[in-house]
Amino acid sequence: MPSSPSPGRPRRLSRAHLRQDFAASLVVFLVALPLCVGVAVASGVPAELGLVTGIVGGLVTGVMRGSSLQVSGPAAGLTVLVLESVRAFGLAGLGVIVLAAGLVQTALGLLRWGRWFRAISLSVVEGMLAGIGLVIVAGQLYAAAGVTAPDGGPARLAALPAALAGALADPRAVASVAVAAGTVLVIVGWPRLPGRVGALPGALVAVLLAGLVTALAGLPVATVRVDGVLAAVRPPDSAAFLLLAEPAVLGAVLAFALIASAESLFSAAAVDRLHDGPRTEYDRELVAQGVGNTLCGLLGALPLTAVIVRSSANVRAGARTRASRVLHGVWLLVFAVLLPGALAHVPLPALAGILVHAGWKLIPFRGIVALWRGHRGEAAVLAATAAAIVAVGMLEGVLVGLGLAVAKAAWEASHLRVDHTDEPPPDGASPSDDDRPPHGVLPPHGESPAHGEPCPPPHDAPSPYGRPRPPAVGVLRVRLSGGATFLGLPKLLDALEALPRDRPVEVDLSGLHHLDHACRAAMTAWAERHTAAGPHPVRLPPFPDPHAAPAAAPAGP
Repeated sequence: MPSSPSPGRPRRLSRAHLRQDFAASLVVFLVALPLCVGVAVASGVPAELGLVTGIVGGLVTGVMRGSSLQVSGPAAGLTVLVLESVRAFGLAGLGVIVLAAGLVQTALGLLRWGRWFRAISLSVVEGMLAGIGLVIVAGQLYAAAGVTAPDGGPARLAALPAALAGALADPRAVASVAVAAGTVLVIVGWPRLPGRVGALPGALVAVLLAGLVTALAGLPVATVRVDGVLAAVRPPDSAAFLLLAEPAVLGAVLAFALIASAESLFSAAAVDRLHDGPRTEYDRELVAQGVGNTLCGLLGALPLTAVIVRSSANVRAGARTRASRVLHGVWLLVFAVLLPGALAHVPLPALAGILVHAGWKLIPFRGIVALWRGHRGEAAVLAATAAAIVAVGMLEGVLVGLGLAVAKAAWEASHLRVDHTDEPPPDGASPSDDDRPPHGVLPPHGESPAHGEPCPPPHDAPSPYGRPRPPAVGVLRVRLSGGATFLGLPKLLDALEALPRDRPVEVDLSGLHHLDHACRAAMTAWAERHTAAGPHPVRLPPFPDPHAAPAAAPAGP
């Protein structure tokens, strides 16, 4: 039996693998083609630039090592950022931003920072995707109706019902909305068809049907404008690089680099769970994404990221090596060179329908419900991140989410819980166990009980420490759990000082995962005061030594 490949080494290309990769590349090409065009149109750039980014993602990023089966190209998740950047700085400015973001990604990968992107809170990532999805859905609904969307997320959401209601009175708008709605229905329903027919990409089928219906019925809907791939490629000139001196441009570069890197590496982690082949090398994958974006910036094209839709289609189609994603780039190049005029027959409402479906899929409805049931704090971070992206912007929303996630983690790390149980005295109990000297006081010389001596004196006998022997009472057991830091010191002292002083107290520290110096000192002082003020001592266990070496594991038999 042939041995399976090691997690860090790629599979060798065999004839069987080549056949599987060839078939998978055609599937990925059919999935990527409408998405490349749709993302470009939604981003406010020529449709051909989406194809250029897809070609770079296949031929350049696809060749490089990192994640063997995930596919890169223009992503719906960056549509909002690209649209804002094009409006603010133009296409030349977009090229400079993408180029600089690619250089930042490459540097982060060479510095081996790729694995640190896995430390980003999952609720922040899902909140980012949810916010992007809401913005995409709202914007593309305007595009489906042939209406110009207002600027700003809140205004766009608020004016959407009136815009859709007004579109119903315009025959052209009704036809456009009908094409978009039909596209969504085909995308959703096509995979449910039995047999090999349902295996075809629903988005491609929906675009073909929309173009066919539009042409045969003569519907008054707009179609994609085609200028040619070479005419669309416009590298940024030297004057565009002066934009890097503006703080707003630097902020956009940072946003592109961080969001594209996080989306790509989280996609790589998801793809790794779909196959048993080599695992992702995160630093190498970040370098590959950076090189791809650098080249996209030089060509004035859209930024690229790893896209889970195409990557999962690649895995499901049986891809075995990197050859499948490289070949998908070849097919995109062939289409862009030989058949660019075919894009002129694609209705714009059909592309809007594709983006509405893609944006809707970005909103993790099931994840939100699961988080709300089990981790409401995480659900709050997700909702706040999404709301901030819709209300303010992409970079600001992500920063808000990261800040809330860090604050939540700090609060949980310092969150302290104090529980106490009241145990009644057992029948016939002797108080001798509780009749111990105060903290730091030793019994008189020669009066320590030795092993084998008779039982302690009766209950009404005097204490050997000069105090009357108290009656037998139950023990108050106090259990501390969580993190005992100075932030929780007021709560800790309030709970301890509220305990009755006429009862023996036993403190359990086994539930603590952290105990700082301030809490150690405060608990020691409280135990001395409580013992001195009452008839019973406090049973305070020894504090763990933070500098002690861990205990060795017991030897096996």
